[in-house]
Formats: sequence, structure tokens, C-alpha cells
Amino acid sequence: MARPVWAGNLTFGLVSLPVGLYTATDSHTIRFHQLQRGTSDRIRNRRVNERTGDEVDLGDIVKGYDTGGEYVLVEPKELDDIAPGRSRSLEVAGFVELDDVEPIFFDKTYYLGPRGAEYAKVYSLLEQALAKAGKAGIATFVMRQHEYLVAVKAEDGILTLHTLHWADEIRDPKKEIDTLPGKAKASDKELKMAEQLIEALSMTWDPEQYHDTFQEKVAALVDAKKAGESVEKAEPAAQATGAVDLMEALRASVERARSPKDTREKATTTKTGAQKKKAAPARKRLSSKAESLQSMTKSELYKKATAAHVPGRSSMTHDELVDALASSRGGRQRS
Repeated sequence: MARPVWAGNLTFGLVSLPVGLYTATDSHTIRFHQLQRGTSDRIRNRRVNERTGDEVDLGDIVKGYDTGGEYVLVEPKELDDIAPGRSRSLEVAGFVELDDVEPIFFDKTYYLGPRGAEYAKVYSLLEQALAKAGKAGIATFVMRQHEYLVAVKAEDGILTLHTLHWADEIRDPKKEIDTLPGKAKASDKELKMAEQLIEALSMTWDPEQYHDTFQEKVAALVDAKKAGESVEKAEPAAQATGAVDLMEALRASVERARSPKDTREKATTTKTGAQKKKAAPARKRLSSKAESLQSMTKSELYKKATAAHVPGRSSMTHDELVDALASSRGGRQRS
């Protein structure tokens, strides 16, 4: 079982509930070591005295606040002494509607668990009451020498704690972004088409459908380099949609969303009229084999190209893979 990262009392009114705080999420980032190029020598980070160049033990390091040329030193124990009770107390100041807390305020999520079977009734009471009311308890507490603003919620039969950003930590977008559209308005036709696209792409939220594909690609890259093989390159980023082509891009997007099993020709119909007229004859001349390949994803094509030993496949686009596979002969080519 996991150990709590913090333990204390959750209080609301005159009710006090001993709880433990547990990390609710994991990070699956692939971590690399730093090496000197051309060698297998690890690069290490050290705590070094910038004046003497000597390495300093962690126990000899204290916090210092720069007051303008002079440092005020603060020991860790002194930070604990100024808030001894608050570092063990999670006191709910009040309850708010969940919808009133804007998403930008939410930071990290933790689970709250009762610190003993004897507190199960109090824990369950608060969880059920919050779930029925649809509200969250707002509180502050101190953990690891930092004060946190938090929201306590009921979720699927348990209590969760969400750390929140302080109000003065939220940046004003109008001050941060100088390219906001301001009074730019879309036409009624563009707005209606955009609404149709949103409706066509509407779905039920299911987080299990999503996974970190980039980490998978990094792992595949490591495995391929270890085996001395090439890896599939991703499609280049989509080009920005200009105002002139906006309506056509929206219309093509709606068609694609409504017919997800159509060929790649429909899925990528965002060209101008002139470009489409020019491309149409070439599309008609495609062989039945090429037409079948066109409906496949790039990943599927790459697997076929690997099996057929198509040279240069790792740098090919979707259409280039189609052409190469359509003209290949039973995998006689070698990379």
C-alpha cells in the first residue's frame, strides 16, 4: 500500500476527520540519462559552492532570502515552527458550487483516505453529503513548507483533494497574448458550418480510449536504434488555414467527420478548387491496389512497407508509401 504524502485532520464545522493524502496520478515519462557525446560517461549534477568550487553536503545547505546584497538565512525548523498547527490541519472554510471553480484554477489531484476504520462513518458522511449537494469544500493547509489552496470533492465514493492556483497566479490573457482576435467576427455561414463540425465530432468522454502515443514512439525509437533499424517518421504538421480557404476547410472537415471510412481523398479535401481539378485526373488513374492502399493509415502502410523491404520508407509521406507499395513486387526490394 502507498504511504500518505501528508497526514492531518480534515475539519468542517466542529467535525474533525483524521485523513491521509495520497498521490492520485503517475507520470510515465521515459527518462534519459545525460551522457557526454561520443562516450558512455554519465553527466552528474552536483551542489557546488560557487566561490570555492567545493561540493557541499545537503545537510549543510540552508535557505537564504536576498534582501539586496545581504542574505537572511532561514533554517527548515524555523519554517515549521511558524505554522505548527496548520501543517497538520486541513480546515474547510466553506462550500462552493463545483461549476463556480473555473478549470484554470485546478492544479494537481490527490486522494483522501481515513486514517483508521473507526473514522469510516465520518468519512462516508462527508463524501455522501458533498456528492448530494454537488459542492466542494474550499480549504488551505501547509505541506512541505508551502501553503496550498484546495478543493475537497466527492468522486465515485471517495474524497479527492485538488490543489488550486492562487488568484494572483492566474495570468491575464489580454496581457500575455498580443494576437487575440478582438472584434474579428465569423460569417453566419462559417459559424453554422463550424457548429455542424462540432456536432459531427461530438462523442462520449472515455479516457480509456486515449494513451500517450509519443512515449510509445520514443520507446519504439530506442528499440529500433538498438536493433540498427529505421523508424517511421510522423506526418508533417498541418498547414495553417487561411481566411480565404476557411469555408472550404470547414465543409471538407464536416464531410470527413460524417464519413470516417471514406478514402483518403475525401479526408484530405482541403485544397483550393484549382488544386482539386488538377488532382482529380490523377486520382482516377490509380490502380485498384492503390485505391485500397489509400484508405489505410500511414502506420498501417509503414508496416506493409517494412514487410516489403521498401527502401527509404521511414522518410516517406502517406501518398509516397502508397505509390511505393503499389509498384512493389512481393517484397523483392531491400532497404
